[in-house]
Amino acid sequence: MTPRERGALLDALLEDAISEADFLRLEAELHVDAGARKEYYDRLALSAALESEAVATARTFPSLPDSGRWRVPVLVRLAAALVLLLGVGALFLKSRPQRELATDPEEPRASGFAVLASQADAVWNDTSLADGALLPSGPLQLVSGLVQVELFSGVTAVIEGAATFEIVSPMEMILTRGKLRAHVPEPAHGFRVQTADGEIVDLGTEFALDVSAARSEMHVLDGEVEWHPRAKAMRRMEKGEAVRWGDAGVGAEIEADPDGFVGVAEMGASLASSRKARRAAWVEFSDTLARDSRLIAYYRMGTSDSWSRRLVNEAAATPDTALDGAIVGAARAADRWGTPEGALDFSPTGSRVRLTVPGDFRSITLLAWVRVNSLDRLYNSLFLTDGHDLGEPHWQLMNDGRLFFAVKKREGGGDLADKHIFYSPVVWTPALSGQWVMLATVYDVEGRKVTHY
Repeated sequence: MTPRERGALLDALLEDAISEADFLRLEAELHVDAGARKEYYDRLALSAALESEAVATARTFPSLPDSGRWRVPVLVRLAAALVLLLGVGALFLKSRPQRELATDPEEPRASGFAVLASQADAVWNDTSLADGALLPSGPLQLVSGLVQVELFSGVTAVIEGAATFEIVSPMEMILTRGKLRAHVPEPAHGFRVQTADGEIVDLGTEFALDVSAARSEMHVLDGEVEWHPRAKAMRRMEKGEAVRWGDAGVGAEIEADPDGFVGVAEMGASLASSRKARRAAWVEFSDTLARDSRLIAYYRMGTSDSWSRRLVNEAAATPDTALDGAIVGAARAADRWGTPEGALDFSPTGSRVRLTVPGDFRSITLLAWVRVNSLDRLYNSLFLTDGHDLGEPHWQLMNDGRLFFAVKKREGGGDLADKHIFYSPVVWTPALSGQWVMLATVYDVEGRKVTHY
């Protein structure tokens, strides 16, 4: 990329007029070129100097040493993909010491060069990675199964375990062992894979590798690659060509075999089969849960008619339709199984589900499957009452990723000192953006504690 071309792309980026393909090219350039990064920072500083700055302040919460009981009021607000309430009975509870919000919090940021797009029966060694997670730096060990990795450069790689690999940058990875099939779009030409015996530089558009201790193979499935064996001359290879090498490093000509490697299409079929089996197991468990005698309210989102703005309470112990919710603003969306209209999207302003839960309860569990894209407010509601009268609960996510649970303990005051407040450690970070996660909070009065999960 020439300096003039790079400058034009930086200007387009700062003016929010850059195309997706140009953004990927520029991102790759910034990762590998320190001079490009300095130029970007200089232009960014100039742009920022022309804009007014806003200073954000954070509120500090006092500690709350008192105790009290609470009730669920007549009208509550729900903002999650699934909520259930378990009533159990008990007495009083003291609040934990509070952790104050930093007055100048550092903005959380995600790190990594690739996203784990999907996985089928994947087993990882010494780590746990969910679909949509950013892949961490350093070597990763896939014990078994299949994973689809999407690098920020636009490269898509399907990796089959057992495999050991590392994402070095958006334009480079290391394969120590295992099978890999990579599709490289035009903006990512020049993508390279390092192995113990040499380096593959892609010239477009698809190649595959099978690396083991005994022997290794490289197959050109489409387009061209450069094969750079250790201590030997570079070789340019085209579609249909393949090479196999062993311990001695001697290469043997073989025929390219696309059927020997799992591609994106085969990955999709495997995922569909795995997802179907897991969903069937969840439906069986969900039906059992709905019959639990302790269950007060249970909303499975995708069971109502898509056109209906009514959310049916499916708890068998409380079949009264008065516990059904009214959907306000929220739009139907795909659920974590990919089922259309199986969840609710609360992004539109004012979105909520209005419902009534009559009665008094002295202990309760709140549970929800949620997918959070960002936390753009100090408080991000999960389960709220219209006000915060005596005994009423509030369940929310803070903008720093902590769960927040509070119960009104006395009238008056008008600030946080009149409430029991319980924070969790950070449970959500930008690395979890777009992923489905289960959140739960247990208000255990007899145990005199609140537990966040």
